[in-house]
Amino acid sequence: MLSIDDRVDPSQVTPSGRPRARALGIPLDGRPGPHNAITDVPGVQVGYTTLIEGAGPLVTGQGPVRTGVTAILPRGRDGVGRACAAGWFSLNGNGEMTGTAWIEETGALAMPVVITNTHAVGPAHRGVVDWVVAHHPQAARQWLLPVVGETWDGYLNDINGSHVRPEHAVAALDSAASGPVDEGSVGGGTGMNCYDFKGGSGTASRVVDYGSRSYTVAAFVQANFGSRRELVVAGVPVGRALLDDNPMEANASWPAPSGAGSVIVVIATDAPLLPGQCKALARRVPIGLGRTGTSGSHFSGDLFLAFSTANDAALSSTFPRGAATDEDYESLTFVPWGRIDPFFEATVQSVEEAVLNALVANETMTGRDDHRSPALPHTRLRDLLATGRQELTAP
Repeated sequence: MLSIDDRVDPSQVTPSGRPRARALGIPLDGRPGPHNAITDVPGVQVGYTTLIEGAGPLVTGQGPVRTGVTAILPRGRDGVGRACAAGWFSLNGNGEMTGTAWIEETGALAMPVVITNTHAVGPAHRGVVDWVVAHHPQAARQWLLPVVGETWDGYLNDINGSHVRPEHAVAALDSAASGPVDEGSVGGGTGMNCYDFKGGSGTASRVVDYGSRSYTVAAFVQANFGSRRELVVAGVPVGRALLDDNPMEANASWPAPSGAGSVIVVIATDAPLLPGQCKALARRVPIGLGRTGTSGSHFSGDLFLAFSTANDAALSSTFPRGAATDEDYESLTFVPWGRIDPFFEATVQSVEEAVLNALVANETMTGRDDHRSPALPHTRLRDLLATGRQELTAP
């Protein structure tokens, strides 16, 4: 496999050598950052724990195992406890994202963000607490409300088998790093499906010029949503031409309706934004998802978080002592609302590409009970895109 070095463009190839959407020549709007990843936002780090074990019939508690944990550190491992402006949005609430009540109350995020499978939220949450206690005991002197999001990987994984444990969340946090980010069947995305193809983890970024400065807006997705017929790539409805080889749809014993699943999206930026503006970015995530074709199934949990790493520590809460003084104020610099549209556009573009990267940077996976999730066929996709919209949309 290829490795990322001076000869390889990380916007087109993952660290493990898998092609990304741009490597297939998919036309995409906007200018990506150097790694085309959420880690293009200075300070943001991403880590994974990937659990793959066993094959054949499901034996609850034994496997097969196809799951994991993804960790995102907004200010890196040394910045835990220093709050970022943050906001969140639920397109459809058939899912879970912990810590959001406190984000709604304060407009701030000071803890790590972890993504895993639906039935592993508890152990992952415990793992984050254990990690913070060990590495940031000062922050652990008050209550800890980390963000843990989930999507359901039960088609491929022994989801009821308690295979994700607190130490796996700890390991993901310990491995978090800046630079290129692997995609596909890694971390919490290991056992996920997207548009009835193999889905999982994906990321992308966009650069926004603002006066003499440049800022980055970036997305990380755990993609586990959509039905095959909905899939759209670069405006071309390719899904309707790829309806064959769909084991999930063909499995008469499988209870989940087409389109069921979930998607967790994390938006990061170094642009100075208010909490309400972060929430506004999170509300634009569905537009990026919609560009890939989804109509947002009732059976899909679609939960989105956005944060800004600017205004370092201005939002961090401290326990007050004594009476307030004339110096007890904080100041926030922020992009005026009238200038925010380019950041909305960058959000939409990065979400769309992150989903496509999760699909493209993947391979076919077989899991529990020999359930198979096929990879998006690259050659057929290129041919369909070359054919163009007119032929595919003809009656």
